[in-house]
Amino acid sequence: MEFIADLHIHSYLSRATSKNMNLENLHTWAQLKGLSVIGTGDFTHPKWFAELQKKLEPAEPGLFKLKAEYCAHTENEVPASCRLPVRFMLSVEISTIYKKAEKTRKVHSLILAPDFLSAGKLNAALQEIGNIQSDGRPILGLDCKQLLQLTLDASAHNVLIPAHIWTPHFSVLGAASGFDSISECFEELTPHIFALETGLSSDPAMNWMLSGLDDFVLVSNSDAHSPSKLAREANIFTCDLSYFDMMSALRHKNTAGFQGTIEFFPEEGKYHYDGHRTCSIRLTPEETLSHAGRCPECGRKVTVGVMHRVKALSDRNQGFRPRDAFNFESLIPLMEILGEIHEVGDTSKKVSREYLKLLERFGSELYILRTCPLADLQQAGYDVLAEALGKIRAGSIDVTPGYDGKYGVVRIFKPGEKNRKQLSLF
Repeated sequence: MEFIADLHIHSYLSRATSKNMNLENLHTWAQLKGLSVIGTGDFTHPKWFAELQKKLEPAEPGLFKLKAEYCAHTENEVPASCRLPVRFMLSVEISTIYKKAEKTRKVHSLILAPDFLSAGKLNAALQEIGNIQSDGRPILGLDCKQLLQLTLDASAHNVLIPAHIWTPHFSVLGAASGFDSISECFEELTPHIFALETGLSSDPAMNWMLSGLDDFVLVSNSDAHSPSKLAREANIFTCDLSYFDMMSALRHKNTAGFQGTIEFFPEEGKYHYDGHRTCSIRLTPEETLSHAGRCPECGRKVTVGVMHRVKALSDRNQGFRPRDAFNFESLIPLMEILGEIHEVGDTSKKVSREYLKLLERFGSELYILRTCPLADLQQAGYDVLAEALGKIRAGSIDVTPGYDGKYGVVRIFKPGEKNRKQLSLF
């Protein structure tokens, strides 16, 4: 049985997140998206931890489900075509800021736990180190290696996955504050790290350029701050629905249990290229080098993006694929596609109405994006959407790369390529 999991998200108690990031809405949106397993996010926050204990109950080993009294309203909000059992996995992202080898390090880590006892023990240990109450993603003055040790001390079944490993300012390999290798960060504890999160601005193909990452399985998650952003990146499993089977499939690179990832087109990520947003300057790695790392407009240092950093550390040419690498699929969120088709913002009411109509008729968003037969869409009058999905599935799109915190711009159709008559069919 194939199922899809998005394990890195945030609750409404994290900074810059939607107030709608509660368990009830997550349960609803997971079904709309087509997610069977979703991370809880933020389990170190006392208020959220208490809410999780109140509203969740044990399901399959290491997973939880929303109690019936809290998900009753979803009967009206989720079309019959999208309904599926949703499971929650205890998760949290932790930011560590510390000095090592004469350099300030800022690293984000995703931590997963199979039960409230294991998560609670870690919470108790972290409470002694810093403030875990002010933000759903706590910021601690703690060496990342020590965080890993505390995670394992709380439970041997707990898992730490370095988060969005290439983000310039807050990641294990980031250009501004990271390391040059995973082992440089975790030292003798490196064998306990078996998975790495690629982040929105990189995809597996970029990571294959580094032989030093071959021992790790590459995972992807949405890092969603609002419900509609769920599943923009996710993981495809075919093991039994269980925390322990999922972690075992990742740890052992089990092709019978893990199939690969669903990805953003990395150019759309907001740190793919280098640049200086204040001056609206976007630079390729080569252009940055030619300007000695300075903004050609104002002379200040540019933010070195993910593509630049990957190339700087790589020991292989672009296009190399390791023998045991997992597959991945690059998709564009359905609301973004509809926004381009209708030439409106992807959060507009028109897009929202069309989005729900499509889900009611065909099924979840991930089904529509990944496997819905294009002929079915065409027969229902959605010719332009079918054409758009065909181009996306073939990778035939154009993206103006993101840089310095600004998302890239995706264009599926070239100017004038869309048939205006077809639009009326929507």
